[in-house]
Order: sequence, then structure tokens, then C-alpha cells
Amino acid sequence: MSSNGKKFNWSPYLVGAGIGALSWVVFVVMANPIGITTAISQVAGGVAGVAIGSDTVAQNPYWMKHPVKLDYGTLFLVGTFLGALLSALASRSFRIESVPPVWLERFGPSVMRRMVVAFIGGALAMYGARMAGGCTSGNGISQGLQLAVVGWTFLVVMFASGLGTAWLLFRPRN
Repeated sequence: MSSNGKKFNWSPYLVGAGIGALSWVVFVVMANPIGITTAISQVAGGVAGVAIGSDTVAQNPYWMKHPVKLDYGTLFLVGTFLGALLSALASRSFRIESVPPVWLERFGPSVMRRMVVAFIGGALAMYGARMAGGCTSGNGISQGLQLAVVGWTFLVVMFASGLGTAWLLFRPRN
């Protein structure tokens, strides 16, 4: 936080260097690349166990490969959430909003519509990440740092999708 109490933005160069350094440290200390979707799947298995029964989860072929456990990935997931929260609080940008201004301007004030679209988008992103064997951190950052073709392919597609989405949301209105 700045000394005068004003809001500040994180430098993308500093944050990028920090993520790169974190990736190297994790490789050295944990002998694993950073990644988060496996941990989310493990936590989902734990939640599903409460909702539909632990026996049903234990017999599911996917959760057999990714059982619920407290490991590096789960700690990374919790750390990512806490780090994002602390960053938002430190930059004084934290707020709770059900309809962000960009969405409101383009698609209207419906909270339900926003929640449905966000859920569908999140489900598709998670499904795609699991099908691809990794998410932004796993495929893009970790495999990109290893110069793996899949990592660079992912990054190119992710940035192209981001540009298309930004154009959709921010294009001039006629």
C-alpha cells in the first residue's frame, strides 16, 4: 500500500518476474511445476463426497486418479486464494460486486444472467483445463518455461481468446 493511503496498481513486470521466480523455486523445492486444476479437482471430490457420499466419489474413475488429499497442490490453491485476497486488500482494489461495470454496460444489470454465464464459463474453462492436462499455470507458465510445444500453443490460444473477448466487451458501440 502506498504511504499516502492511495490505491496503487501492481507492476505487471514485477508480478511476472515474481511468478517466474516462484516457478523456479517450486521446481527446485517440490520437483513439480506449479499448477492448480488438479488441486481444485481434489477439493471438488471432497465436496462431492459430502454431497453424494464418499463411496460414490471413491468409485468414480476420475477421482480414483485424483483422490482428496492435503498436498502441495492443495496448499498452492489455498495460497493462491489468500495471495489474491491480500493483493486486492493491499492495493485497495478489493470489492464485492455481483455485476461488474463492464458487464453492466454490455449485458445489463441481471445478477442471475451474470452468475449463470460465469458458472458456465468457469465449468467450460475447468473442463478444458482438465482435458488439456493443465491450466494457465500448469500449461502456460510451467510448460512455457520448459519450452514445451503444448505450453506455447496454450499461451497463443489463450492470448488470442483474450483479445477476442476484450474486443467483444470493449469494442466501440454504434
